[in-house]
Amino acid sequence: MLWNLQKARPLWITNLQEDETEEIEGPQSPGQLLNPALAHSVSVASCGNIFSCGAEDGKVRIFRVMGVKCEQELGFKGHTLGVSQVCFLPESYLLLTGGNDGKVRLWDVSAEVEKKQKSPVKHIHRKKTKRGTYTKQGGSTNASVTHEEEHGKISPKLNIEHGEKVNWLLGTKIKGHQNILVADQTSYISVYPLNEC
Repeated sequence: MLWNLQKARPLWITNLQEDETEEIEGPQSPGQLLNPALAHSVSVASCGNIFSCGAEDGKVRIFRVMGVKCEQELGFKGHTLGVSQVCFLPESYLLLTGGNDGKVRLWDVSAEVEKKQKSPVKHIHRKKTKRGTYTKQGGSTNASVTHEEEHGKISPKLNIEHGEKVNWLLGTKIKGHQNILVADQTSYISVYPLNEC
């Protein structure tokens, strides 16, 4: 919902369960339950008129505010289970997502949103594919940086196998270096370094 706070009423409403872009991927087996498109998390990019929504159906949707209504710019399958968290990094169209599948991913959605709007940041230099392994307390996790586009579909630039359902995440600078903070169902906050992507 897009609200007019002066009048305390919504200007625009969408129902994710009526998303016409949903595609059924193969026949449904008997007794299989489908996750509904319940909204779990919303994040607004620093430009102010682009926002993302993470939903229980595993999809990430990107919307653009156009006056008193919103248009969906992009929708893609981000996680195998519900997308519990979405968070735009400051001054960019880099989007962090966390899922009930225990994964944290970084997406570059600038190619889609820049079609109609200039990016809020200067040109980001793209690097070649990198691979790395991060360690968290109580186990190891693997992370890899990949190309953002693969076979015409959006692919994550970074994939972290956190291992636990992600309850909260944040991209922040610590001592001048960009990091991802992740909270799950344990009593620990995990910190992952976010190298230049």
